[in-house]
Amino acid sequence: MTNALHIASLLVHCRPELMDAVKQNLMLLPGTELHQESAAGKVVVVLEAEHESRILDTISHIQQLPGVLNAALIYHELLSPEGEPE
Repeated sequence: MTNALHIASLLVHCRPELMDAVKQNLMLLPGTELHQESAAGKVVVVLEAEHESRILDTISHIQQLPGVLNAALIYHELLSPEGEPE
């Protein structure tokens, strides 16, 4: 499938005292948007990529960031080139 778009949302749980640093690192990743956060160290992250492998690689990378305790995939959708769900 050419030019399909994978959209995934994650819940990233980090050490609360390192949240600012974690958010800065997350914003450096291509195709990444930050949405909601809590003082308990949780951040909702949306990823967009043309290939599922890129989503998986990004999740693995996020899990290795200093201060991150866990990154859990919450939602994944594949959109066709026309923007319709597959």
